[in-house]
Amino acid sequence: MQFTRRDALRTFGAGFGMLGVAQAANQPHFAAKAKHVIYLFLNGGPSQVDTFDPKPLLTKYHGQGIPEEFLKNAKKGKDMRNARLLGSPWQFKPYGQSGLEVSELFPKLGACIDDVCVIRSMHTDLPSHEQAITQMNSGRLIAGHPSMGSWITYGLGTENQNLPGFIALCAGTPHVGPQLWSNGYLPSAYQGTYVPTDESDPEKMIQNLTNRRITRPEQRRQLDLVGALNRLDLERRGQDTNLEGRIAAMETAFSMQVEALDAFDVRKETAAVRERYGIPDQIAESTSKRRSATRDGDFARGCLVARRLVERGVRVVQVYFGEDIPWDSHHDILVHRDLARQADQPIAALLTDLKQSGLLKDTIVVIGGEFGRTPSVETSGRINVQNGRDHNSDGFTYLLAGGGFKGGTAYGATDEFGFAATENKVHLHDLHATILHQLGLDHKRLTYRYSGRDFRLTDVAGNVVHGVLS
Repeated sequence: MQFTRRDALRTFGAGFGMLGVAQAANQPHFAAKAKHVIYLFLNGGPSQVDTFDPKPLLTKYHGQGIPEEFLKNAKKGKDMRNARLLGSPWQFKPYGQSGLEVSELFPKLGACIDDVCVIRSMHTDLPSHEQAITQMNSGRLIAGHPSMGSWITYGLGTENQNLPGFIALCAGTPHVGPQLWSNGYLPSAYQGTYVPTDESDPEKMIQNLTNRRITRPEQRRQLDLVGALNRLDLERRGQDTNLEGRIAAMETAFSMQVEALDAFDVRKETAAVRERYGIPDQIAESTSKRRSATRDGDFARGCLVARRLVERGVRVVQVYFGEDIPWDSHHDILVHRDLARQADQPIAALLTDLKQSGLLKDTIVVIGGEFGRTPSVETSGRINVQNGRDHNSDGFTYLLAGGGFKGGTAYGATDEFGFAATENKVHLHDLHATILHQLGLDHKRLTYRYSGRDFRLTDVAGNVVHGVLS
């Protein structure tokens, strides 16, 4: 192939070409109610009957089996006759003008409940962590499909070319790991950028971002040269989404030097703000990082960073609660007390800040895990303390705030004890379809052709749940 001077000028001048494709803000399918998403993922599966779905009958029949008159409502295919009911150790009380009942585990979030839509009828397909987390993040039970954040940035791009459009935050690594923010078969430019939040120094959070050996203009010339060579290779071999993604990734990394260190530096917030989120002045160095461990301030730091990123135009921020599956309380449900203490304050602070700045109107805040927990005691032989709850994918709770969702309302219901969704059931495909709808995206039209088929986030299912929209 002959490489002409005209080709050289076009190629060398395209330093931001691929980045523009991946990062420019695109027009939605129709008028949008929201522009951004913050997904607070409580990995491990919080218990709905101990948090946002009060069940008085659990207290009444604590330690007993399900009374005969209620067995007829039990989910088909499940024999609940041997289940021993476990009443919640925590009291519920009404909050706000809406009077929605919230557990004493979440008093600060309860104070914000008039801005929150509580979906009490969520359900998914399998009560297994790996499949359920994968499905909640990508719409599919098996790995290899794009995450919701990748689909959204594929559809809408982002508003800030100095930062990635989709960022995943976690202190450590959640169960399943990088697949949760994968681009799958979408172009690699739409993969989520993972940043650990168990550090407070942004140069440790994003290592090797700053080049202290050469100046920024020199870096620009160097990147233009590498980009030109990559584009030569691209013209010779034809379409190669992996190479295109590498070109875009280098441009993103170069651009991030301008804004990323500032965006991730929560030390620039006042001491009062950090305290309001629950971020300690010093990270507890003595706390070992072990499986499912959490430290005070790690999730809080993620929430504050999420707010700072959305303020700067990042399209999707996903904050995982912590390493592995912290909310997986098989042994003792009382562990939820410490977990809720670490979650309640920063979530409330985030909602309050977004509302005060006006960003809550444009930002969907999604709160929930991969499934809920059973209202009966976990009795597996591997359990040491008989005071925990097993996995429950048949009925659990999700919270949504901002972005045109109807605050101060409860939608759907589970049965009398909380075993399964029974009223206005919402499958995760419905949830994904509704989130996309609020962003101005038709989930049936947001497709990508791969291996001879048009794929989408919601597979071949999903309906917009208009009852949760204002």
